[in-house]
Amino acid sequence: MSRARIRHEVFGLIFGVVYTGLATNALLVVFCLPVVLVLLTTDPARSWPLLALLAPGCAPAVCAAFAVLGAYGKERDAAVTRTFLKVWRACAPRALAAGGIASAALVVLGVDARAAWGRPIGALVLPPLVTLMVLVPAVTMLVLVVLAERPRARLRDAARVCLFLAVRRWYLTALSLVVLAVFEGFLARSPALALGLAGAPLLYVVWANGRFTLSTVLPLRKGLT
Repeated sequence: MSRARIRHEVFGLIFGVVYTGLATNALLVVFCLPVVLVLLTTDPARSWPLLALLAPGCAPAVCAAFAVLGAYGKERDAAVTRTFLKVWRACAPRALAAGGIASAALVVLGVDARAAWGRPIGALVLPPLVTLMVLVPAVTMLVLVVLAERPRARLRDAARVCLFLAVRRWYLTALSLVVLAVFEGFLARSPALALGLAGAPLLYVVWANGRFTLSTVLPLRKGLT
C-alpha cells in the first residue's frame, strides 16, 4: 500500500470523524432546542422544574445520536442525518416514555431527599434515595443504548436487564456517570458549546461503555425484541 493511499485513508478517517461529530452535535441542538433555550435564558438552579418537564424530549435525540455514533464506529457509516432521523422516528415513543419516567423519578427522589435532609429520618432514608438517584440515569442511558439498536424493545424488559447489568458491572456504570456529570456541568455552564462541540465525543464514550456493559445481551435475545 502506497504512502499516498495511506495518507488519503487517514485524512478520510479524520474527516469522517469530524463530520460525524459536528453533524450529530448540530442535530442534537435542533432536536433539544427547547432545553437549550431554557438553559441559555434562565438560571438552571431556578428553572429546574421546566427543565425536568422538557428533558424527556431529548431522550429520542440521545438515542438517535447513539445510533449514529454506533453506526460510524462499527461500519464507518457517515450518513448521519438519515440514520439520526430514522432511529429518532423509530424509538421516539419508547424513548420519550423512558425519559419521562426517569425525569419524574428524579424529581420525586430529589424532593424526598431534600425533605429528609437535616432530619433524624434522613440517616435512614437518604442512602437508598441517593442510590436510586444514581441508578435512574445509569439505567436510563443503558435503555437508550438498547433502543438505539432495537427501537421496538419492551421498556419493562429492557429496564430489568439494564438494571441488573448496571449493578453487576458497577465500574462501567461509574465511568458513564462520571462522563455524564462532566457533560451536565458543561451543559449548564455553556449549553451551546456543550452540544456544539462536546456532545458527540462524550456521548460516544457513554454509548461505547454502555454497549460493552450490554455485550452479553446485544444482539438482543428473546424478550427484548
